[in-house]
Amino acid sequence: MPAITLTENLFVQVAIPSPLRTLFDYLPPKSKHHHAIKRGVRVIVPFGRREITGIVISTSSQSAIDSDKLKPIITVLDNTPIIPEDIMTLCCWASGYYHYSLGETLMLVLPKSLRQGKSLPIITTTQWQLMQPMASIEQLQKSNKQLKAAQLLNQSPAGTLSETELTKRGISKAVLKNMAKKGFIASHEQPQAMDKFTSHPFQGKEQPLTLNKEQRHAIHAIRPHFNQYHPVLLDGITGSGKTEVYLQLIALALAAGKQTLVLIPEIGLTPQTFNRFKKRFSTPIICLHSKLSESERLQGWHQAANETASLIIATRSGVFTPLPSLGLIIVDEEHDASYKQQDTLRYNARDLALYRGRQAQCPVILGSATPSLESWYNARRARFQYAALKQRAGQASHPQMELLDMRRQNLQHGLAPDIIKRISSQLASDNQVMIFLNRRGYAPSAICHECGNVVGCPHCDAYMAIHRLPPHMHCHQCDFQTPIPTHCTSCKSAHIKPVGQGTERVEQTLSHLFPNFPVIRIDRDSARKKNALKSMLETINSGTPCILLGTQMLAKGHHFPKVTLVIILNADAGLFSADFRALERTGQLITQVAGRAGRGHKSGQVVIQTFNPQHTALQTLIKNDYSLYINFLFKEREQLNLPPFEHLAIIRAESTNAKPCEMLLINLRRYLEQQRLSDRIKILGPFPAAIEKRQNRFRWQLLIQSAKRAVIHHAANLLPDYLKGQKIQRQIRWSIDIDPQDMT
Repeated sequence: MPAITLTENLFVQVAIPSPLRTLFDYLPPKSKHHHAIKRGVRVIVPFGRREITGIVISTSSQSAIDSDKLKPIITVLDNTPIIPEDIMTLCCWASGYYHYSLGETLMLVLPKSLRQGKSLPIITTTQWQLMQPMASIEQLQKSNKQLKAAQLLNQSPAGTLSETELTKRGISKAVLKNMAKKGFIASHEQPQAMDKFTSHPFQGKEQPLTLNKEQRHAIHAIRPHFNQYHPVLLDGITGSGKTEVYLQLIALALAAGKQTLVLIPEIGLTPQTFNRFKKRFSTPIICLHSKLSESERLQGWHQAANETASLIIATRSGVFTPLPSLGLIIVDEEHDASYKQQDTLRYNARDLALYRGRQAQCPVILGSATPSLESWYNARRARFQYAALKQRAGQASHPQMELLDMRRQNLQHGLAPDIIKRISSQLASDNQVMIFLNRRGYAPSAICHECGNVVGCPHCDAYMAIHRLPPHMHCHQCDFQTPIPTHCTSCKSAHIKPVGQGTERVEQTLSHLFPNFPVIRIDRDSARKKNALKSMLETINSGTPCILLGTQMLAKGHHFPKVTLVIILNADAGLFSADFRALERTGQLITQVAGRAGRGHKSGQVVIQTFNPQHTALQTLIKNDYSLYINFLFKEREQLNLPPFEHLAIIRAESTNAKPCEMLLINLRRYLEQQRLSDRIKILGPFPAAIEKRQNRFRWQLLIQSAKRAVIHHAANLLPDYLKGQKIQRQIRWSIDIDPQDMT
């Protein structure tokens, strides 16, 4: 959009970070000394009693509001658009598709400091220069290091050297500061030249690996489609070498002078992914995730937007990162529910990645050992190219899977006697054992053995879990914590005992049973400290015989070549959920965990403890062919008209009282039924959420289902205008979730 010439009839449409799904008209700034107003620049505007940052969307010669009622923009913050046109288009589409405020959607793109109206930082380097002749310095100097620094500066053609260059040549910062105190040298800050990534060679120390036939076929099938939108489902079993395929595709993009966006589901996977890519490529690589400091995130965002970085490894929100030379998108573990944002803008990063691929006219690789039913469905209908990797890379073989019937077993804190024997045998053979339990803490709950009262959260419909280090009760729904009770609140009895097993309790048992071997527990609690996960993974990768115990943090992407036995505890947890996706997630999790076994030269075994060994889902999974499990799920979904065969949206309402939520959704249902949509839409509910009360708020849901996606959106578009005319209590919050992943 060209710069705007100010006229009396000019109006500026600004997107404001407000729940209101509308643009706001403003007059140009009163001062004539300001940056040109362009689409995508930030502006400071008055909004009610506040001054806030907004984004310019467009200008017009007309406004529905009289000009004497409009306020002028206070400040134009940017000379050029801070949000490029392709990201503006992406946000406009996401705002419409997910029925969310455009202003709030645009703010998700920007790092926090830019949302607050601050300027982009100018990255500088410290430059040092001589302030006295070399002759006088040589006379006075007694330090070899100081003399060397002076000589280096004297020999420099420009008469200056950067602090980084001097440090590389063995001159420490302390030496430079001492010389500055004596007046021999002085420093100044100079803006750092931000070279584009194309000015660097991209090949690193590690050479590409030799590909097997399936890997070569996948790359050869994708290669012709660079420079055009081409979605690919890379269905590769665990250990099949998907990462090597990614690396060689990235090399093709780099050779063409293109940037690559790699999305990963978990922050915990970032260090190993970064290290693997850093060995292969010498080009600038950045990581973007929520654990970074604000300055780190801003710098990474800036490098990506300025084409200084060629390879961006990011979690979910990285899909909004500006990338002017985007040439390849990879969504690793594309099935993972972490790609779906569960509040604010309820977007799915996988689906937005596909939209960005269409914008950039580049391939989008969706990789997984356990593809989502939606992606599998799209591949079946030829919307995605399908590439399969069914052979494990190198000498690794498929693990053997079996079910262990837990009925009538004498368990030792959740472990069957046969399991204990197998662990002992593997450790004695210098191997590693992995035990998976997707339940952190010491025990899921505590019960009074006198009256049967279970310790519950006062703020949620959930039990409090026991944690041992430090000792406390913890609600995993709202994060409420309290000391472990010594007496029952109901009958005052002191006989309160833990019920069930969490990772802490199993760790205690394993440490007692196998005192000569380390038990490495990996869950959100143990990995909380900085570099804790990195340290634990280094111990595991050293090959020391040990027991790995953890939650789903262990299930994804890790390569543990010495793990020969994987044990899955409590496999039944997802078999009987009210969420129709539970069986899909259970199958994905079990398959991913099982894939950690036998990735080296030794064969692997997987044992699944269950009280339901005849369950069809488990019987299908142990055949070790995920396509059979997909077909089993497809039949069920098709019979019930569930995604991917039909489409869903959930209207949610929550409040401090349940009744207003129920009544609001009842009225919404009546309104939608009056819109003559009944022949194309099904409306179910309202009904309370599976966990009705969370954080002292009651949650109710209304489900909309249709074979046509457009009908779902039409119904959702009707709601804001209808609700504007209703007297909704202030404490009620409502939202629309398109393509929901969590039905609870």
